[in-house]
Amino acid sequence: MKNRLILVAGNIGAGKTSLTERIGSRLGWQTGYESVADNPYLPDFYGDMQRWSFHLQVFFLGHRAQQHHDLYNNPQSAISDRSIYEDAYIFARALHHMNNLNERDYLAYRQVFDLIVQGLPTPDLLLYLKCPVSVLMDRIQQRGREMESGITAEYLQLLESFYDEWLSSFDLCPVLTIPTDDLNFVQKPKHLDIVVEKIQEKLAGKEDVVFPPNGGE
Repeated sequence: MKNRLILVAGNIGAGKTSLTERIGSRLGWQTGYESVADNPYLPDFYGDMQRWSFHLQVFFLGHRAQQHHDLYNNPQSAISDRSIYEDAYIFARALHHMNNLNERDYLAYRQVFDLIVQGLPTPDLLLYLKCPVSVLMDRIQQRGREMESGITAEYLQLLESFYDEWLSSFDLCPVLTIPTDDLNFVQKPKHLDIVVEKIQEKLAGKEDVVFPPNGGE
């Protein structure tokens, strides 16, 4: 099987990082993660979102474009925690919707985004981790990250509606939707086995890939 580029998408708290770590370890794939610790704009952004939203989105755009290229050109298959496409279709759109990114900056950002993604190699598979907002809120509260303390159920619901719209017309590659409220791939190896099996089925070209309810339990 040729090398593959897999992207993991999903709402905040859906389990993207956990799945990326475990799939990378299980299959020996290269992994890529969101730039947080070395992001020079995040502290300013959380202090004044209207002033720093454009700067933050441009930083993420450059980081993810470089990461996308690097993972695609890696000599082994690769899986990435979050996709460059979500930056524009989900998060920049949400910032604009909430008046934290003005119309002029939003349109300028989208013009640059559109030009950059035209030159990106196509991924082989998008994994969309789907989870009810109530479960996402519980997970966010349990992990207790300070920067996530202001996240509301209404915001997560807004993001989910944007995900639904984006994925309804996404056609760059096949999409595998993984119900992460039913599958505890962090603590149950059997559930990780199921996810790996379904990913391999989808990569092999199987159209109708179905997950058993509650992980088959």
